[in-house]
Amino acid sequence: MPGILYIVSTPIGNLEDITLRALRVLKEVDRIAAEDTRHTRKLLSHYDIRTPLTSYHDHNERTAAPALVESLRRGESIALVSDAGTPAISDPGYRLVVAAVAAGIQVTPVPGPSALVAALSAAALPTDRFVFEGFLPEKTKQRRERLRSLHDEGRTLVFYEAPHRLKESLNDIEAILGDRAIVIAREVSKVHEEFARGRIGEIINRLADREIRGEIVVIVEGFTGEPALSEELLKEDVRKLHASGMRVKEIAELLGGKYAFSKGQIYRITLELKKVSSR
Repeated sequence: MPGILYIVSTPIGNLEDITLRALRVLKEVDRIAAEDTRHTRKLLSHYDIRTPLTSYHDHNERTAAPALVESLRRGESIALVSDAGTPAISDPGYRLVVAAVAAGIQVTPVPGPSALVAALSAAALPTDRFVFEGFLPEKTKQRRERLRSLHDEGRTLVFYEAPHRLKESLNDIEAILGDRAIVIAREVSKVHEEFARGRIGEIINRLADREIRGEIVVIVEGFTGEPALSEELLKEDVRKLHASGMRVKEIAELLGGKYAFSKGQIYRITLELKKVSSR
């Protein structure tokens, strides 16, 4: 009989946030496939679990996934874990799950912590309907395109973000989505857990002089009305972006989804304001 692939959720910070079932499964399986074996070994050592570890991550998944599926076919049971939280959510584990299902292997979840759900539960923004977008694109152009596509989304928006890109992403979020309510959840369940709540502009100012560290979840209020119509508000945004060094074409593209003006109109207004500022 083939083995079972267990998708085991592990703590996102506090090592006490693990279920009794997860501990039992980690002890009983033949092998644990871990995103970072060094990181997972700390958890296993804490609970005196001595199950063999194997590495499974972004850089070896193409070769590791088929080998793991073959082991499952031979009868091994394997627990898949990520560095923290629930595997296969914005995580290479997804591809192993797909391969296992395609091979007829039983895949069983062992539920537990998830950073996005933990952050959302304490954010104080609407939770009845939300959309999880994973990580925003690293490159500026693609990130802005993704945000423009989400401008009219009425559900609460949830993102993961790397600390070194947070400030840049927040500037793009404000420029494209407007000054909405936002929550930055940092280091959830860890010693330095922090929830920063407010309007996007306020949070940008609050974080301006800080070095950002740790795991971050960004939660943004969904769209609640019509795009901004005021030309004065548009001009204010244009002045701000022009002062930051952004080119006229880039400003027109960036603000095109935020205001009820065509890109051509925004381009013209930006040129006019540029001429006035250069006098």
